[in-house]
Amino acid sequence: MVGRFDERFLEEIKSRLRPSDVIGRTVKLRKQGREYVGLSPFNKEKTPSFYVNDEKGQFFDFSSGKTGDLITFLQETERLSFAEAVERLAAEAGVPLPAVDPRGAEQEKKRQGLADWLELAAQWFEAELRRPPGREARAYLERRGLPEGEWGRFRLGFSPSGRTALKDYLVTKGARPAELVEAGLLIAPEDGGAPYDRFRDRIIFPILDARGRVVSFGGRAMDPQARAKYLNGPETPVFHKGHQLYGLSEARKILAAAKADEDPPLVVVEGYMDVIACHRAGVAAVAAMGTALGEDQMEVLWRHHPEPTLCFDGDRAGRQAASRAIDRALPLLKAGRSFRFAIVEGGKDPDDVLREQGAAALKAQLSKTTPFAEALFVRERDEAEPLDTPERKTALKVRLRKLAASIPDADLAGAYKEDLLARYEALWPTREPVYTVGAAAREMSRAGWDKRRRAAPSGAIAETKQATERLRAAPRALSAALAIAAVKDPAVLDDSIELVGSRGFGDEKLDRLAHELVRLRYETDHLEMEALQRRLLASGFTPEDLARVEREAARAGVAAPFLKESGERARELWRQAFDLLMQLESLERAVESAARDLSRDQDASTLISLKAERDHLRRLINSDWAHGGEDARPVLPH
Repeated sequence: MVGRFDERFLEEIKSRLRPSDVIGRTVKLRKQGREYVGLSPFNKEKTPSFYVNDEKGQFFDFSSGKTGDLITFLQETERLSFAEAVERLAAEAGVPLPAVDPRGAEQEKKRQGLADWLELAAQWFEAELRRPPGREARAYLERRGLPEGEWGRFRLGFSPSGRTALKDYLVTKGARPAELVEAGLLIAPEDGGAPYDRFRDRIIFPILDARGRVVSFGGRAMDPQARAKYLNGPETPVFHKGHQLYGLSEARKILAAAKADEDPPLVVVEGYMDVIACHRAGVAAVAAMGTALGEDQMEVLWRHHPEPTLCFDGDRAGRQAASRAIDRALPLLKAGRSFRFAIVEGGKDPDDVLREQGAAALKAQLSKTTPFAEALFVRERDEAEPLDTPERKTALKVRLRKLAASIPDADLAGAYKEDLLARYEALWPTREPVYTVGAAAREMSRAGWDKRRRAAPSGAIAETKQATERLRAAPRALSAALAIAAVKDPAVLDDSIELVGSRGFGDEKLDRLAHELVRLRYETDHLEMEALQRRLLASGFTPEDLARVEREAARAGVAAPFLKESGERARELWRQAFDLLMQLESLERAVESAARDLSRDQDASTLISLKAERDHLRRLINSDWAHGGEDARPVLPH
């Protein structure tokens, strides 16, 4: 299905379907003026706040903040992928699916072939678990409290210790070793020797995609001396670690089976056995596979739940994992999508709790959650230096303002700023000062402060507004350079695609181009520059538009070294520049916010610190780091 759905095809589907008819099959709607209104399908409510507008082809849910078209509605309510939702609506509208281009068809055929071998391997692993070589693996699973009756549900298996046991079996079924290497089942030695089995003497956990198809495997070593306790399959044409979540297909079943008046959680845990423990307790759970939770995985989670719960271990590694998740999620937060945090008590993990205390205890512990804003504040308060001097207190305040400003949604950023600063002020409750001077001196002191307070904010606000206006009037050359690099090599977007989708390239004049590039990148993993440019032109861009952006990019000079490099080096430099620009954008907003609040705070130190950091970052963007030298790369503030 990759790359098949252009804008014209999608519009044809939408033109044949009335949103109120499609949505009305799952949401009871009544006519109200030009719109239809009903109870939210996303939240429990008594007063209707869900609206459908046929003229605009959109739904609006004010209780959750969600909005979109029919495709979005099916993705949100039935947890379908984009392609699945389009195919469902195309069938209903009677619009034939577009033909796949020859190259795309060949790639799809190749992926399907690999998927077939992966499925056959999963069946073989399952059978091996029940054969004599799997005796110790069976005993291990029983010791872990996982009875034989549950193995089939999670498709658990075993890989014997033989070097080519799986390879020999699949070759007899017609597989070529090169195919099995590409599927991640075999390892090809660098010296050119014969490929051999990747998984040996391990309990096997099949990794399924959202629709329950095998895409890879994870294996736990039976030998306690094994170099790697857990081993995951490599990146392949059908498996991308940063996109997949272990246990998602089973979690979808649990969520779908929940009653209408229930609000079941979706929990992210750390290990395969933890996921299985949660599922056995009736809790929908998933896990990232040996990597930190990434932006694409967060988007998948939000597609299935507006506020997933992140459950990490209480040790140092768990706290670091939670901190990384906070930093990655913060720029992606929107109204109606966030995270909560839970820590299982007593240094245990979910699998321990289920085995020792039962399902009820596990559910109770996972229900004790901390909101995202509170987790963010506690991290900043506790993991920095002691707050025992005015300078350190101010540094905390500056960090909180910066973090709030990194949220692209202005309303949500404002709400976070108020929440975080209120928590900050609560650390030191205000006390009335005790004066030992006379009344006249007190009045003179207050009058002097009032005079300074009236003068300082207005100047600061004026300076900030002028800077903001200049920023918006003149497109950033670096922003244009980032955009042109993405047109020439769409793969630069991959590690930052969600941020580009929500924040563009740091310049509102390039937002439409950013959104189109992200859409095209989502549709296909392989799109040559010429083909991409043709798609852009077909989407309404003109050659003059792209030429204008390229001219502006040329002004970036040393700030855009990625334009002179190629391959992975260019992509790394692009990511560095994009991260710097996003940090500068957040600081610009934080400075503007601090200037507005100066009269309330009666403290210019926060504004001064933020402006100093902003100006430093402005200089960095055009400094020697951009020449690409490793030694010149800046160490950025948290």
